[in-house]
Parts: sequence; structure tokens; C-alpha cells
Amino acid sequence: MPWTHLLLALAVVAVWGTNFVVIRHGLDAFAPLAFATLRFAFSALPWMLFIARPAVPWRRLAAFGVLLGVGQFGLLFLAMHGHITPGLASLVVQVQVFFTIGLSLLLHREAVRGYQLVGLVCALGGLGLIAAHVDAHVTVLGLALVLLAAFFWACANLVAKSAGRVNMLGFMVWSSAFAVPPLAALSLLFEGPQALVEGVRHANAAAWGAVLWQALGNTLFGYGAWNWLLSRHPAAAVAPLALLVPVFGMGASAWWLGEPLPPWKLGAAALVLLGLALIVLWPRWRQRLLAREAAAAGHALTGPPRSGA
Repeated sequence: MPWTHLLLALAVVAVWGTNFVVIRHGLDAFAPLAFATLRFAFSALPWMLFIARPAVPWRRLAAFGVLLGVGQFGLLFLAMHGHITPGLASLVVQVQVFFTIGLSLLLHREAVRGYQLVGLVCALGGLGLIAAHVDAHVTVLGLALVLLAAFFWACANLVAKSAGRVNMLGFMVWSSAFAVPPLAALSLLFEGPQALVEGVRHANAAAWGAVLWQALGNTLFGYGAWNWLLSRHPAAAVAPLALLVPVFGMGASAWWLGEPLPPWKLGAAALVLLGLALIVLWPRWRQRLLAREAAAAGHALTGPPRSGA
């Protein structure tokens, strides 16, 4: 991968990681579901007027939009509204990798591999460590909501995968429109009509910056650039960089918001990241090891070249 492409990938990961701090600031101005409504409204409009709809059935666009908008971000915003810190949220939501693999194995009836079980046990150990330290900053409800958000993210991943090789930027833009109506309805039902109206009326420049960062930075730039990289490089070269998302998330939360990083939190992060690394990187390491063993065996069979041949 050229260094310019590597820098682009790191920029995307940094945007996705620091986005959790941006979410926290946005929730100071907007109610969670109202904030999510605005986030997806600005992800869809006015971009739908300029970006063509991808060749994907409407039902897949709708399913992805609802799963990602209501299922992932709606629940994530609710969790981060006083129930879990941004740094831990950026870490826990990454268990979507395990949900994605588990759902894929279940649907395709594939056997679970040993390295997947080891990775899962490591991640569960990290989550257990977080659950053992619930307090006013990390509640059981917050942890449960983020885990549920990760599950819906995994479901959205499977829908996106079933769409095939399409323009993912257009896919994100057009699917975002389907997230707006249910999010707006839920906001009206649970937060009241004043939540969105008062939020828009009293929002300052920083609050609107948080909304635009969600729509432009996190969605259009993040997903657009990430899928551009995936179209030009093997997934094994790009996907492991996503492991840095919680590193940026926890670092940014500690720096900007003063979120403490006690030993138990660092230990939990190490266990979850170790589990994720095993799941993502072990097949690649195994393939390289087998290739080296095959090359060594071939060299041993042929032997050194004879002199004078």
C-alpha cells in the first residue's frame, strides 16, 4: 500500500475514533434520537440530488438504513447520553466484528475455528472487566445498549455485503434517507416534539459542527474513502487498521474530555483488542506461515544446485 493510501486510511480511522468525542458534544445540545435524526438527514440531503442511486433493490437500502440509523446509531446515542463514556463506547462497539462473524457462520452453517473461539474468550474477558466496574459513568444499561448497537451494526454489515460491489458512497447516502422517518417518529414519541424544535432553535455553532461532522466526516468521507481503499487493496491490508479506532477513541476522550484511563480500563481495552486482532489477523498470519513452510519444503526437496550443472 503506498504511503499516501496508508495516510488516508489512518485519517479515516482517526475520524471514526475521535467521532465519539464529537458525539458527546452533540448530545449536550440535542436529545439522542433528535441528534440521530439530524445526522442522517444531513447524510442524505442534499447529496441525493447529486449522487446517483446505486443499483440496489429498495428493500436493501431501507434495511441497511434502518439497521444502521435506528439500530446502531440510535442506540449508541442513547447509551452515550449519560450511560457510558465515549472512550469505552468506542471500544465496546467494536465487538460488532464478533457478531458479524457469528451471524455469517450461522447463516452459512460454517464451523467455528479455534482462533475465533480464543479471540471471543479474550474479548469477553475484556467486557467482563468493564461490567465489573460499572458506576455512574459506565452503567449496565449503557453497556447493554452499546452491545445491542454492535449487533445491529453487524446485521447492517451483512445487508451491505449482500448488495455486492456497488458505489458504497451512493449506498450510504440513499440508505440514510430511510433512517430519518423512524428516528424522527421515535424522537417525537419518546422525546416529544419540543426536543427537535428546541434543539435546532438553541443549537450553537459547535452543535451544528457536530451534526455536520457526523454527516460529512463520519459518513461521506469515512465510508467513501474506506471503501475506495478496499476497492484498490486486499481487505487483509486495509481491515486491520480499523483496530486503531478504539485507540483513537479512548485517546481523544482522555485528552479532550478528561476521561480517566485507570489500569482496569486499559486492561479491558487490551483484552478486547487482542481478541479482535486474533480474529482479523490470524488468518493472514497463518497463510504466511504456511507459504513459508511450503517454500522451505520445496527447497529441501530440490536441494542446493549442483556445481557444473
